Amino acid sequence: MSQENPTPPSTPEEAVAIVRSRYAEPKLADGSPAPLHVHEFDAGYLVYPSYPATADASGQPQPAPPGGSKVIVVKDTGETVTVPNLPTESAIALFRRQREAQA
Repeated sequence: MSQENPTPPSTPEEAVAIVRSRYAEPKLADGSPAPLHVHEFDAGYLVYPSYPATADASGQPQPAPPGGSKVIVVKDTGETVTVPNLPTESAIALFRRQREAQA
């Protein structure tokens, strides 16, 4: 499946398959694949990895690793768009603002 002629997804599972075919699979600290989650919204599917909470040797919780991104698979075109690793609603709002600016 190429980015030039993508097939639009009709289910969250199809959106995950598109992301897996176009991007490197995120890994957990032990090297195993990180689980991917999907948040469906009117214009697309927000696909992102989930990392378990970690603690230091004393049991104190550690912050999530910095950086990363989330991927939006656009429902009507199958196009993929990366957005920063923001909370779900903030990532979707950024996607909407970027789309409006392009129009």
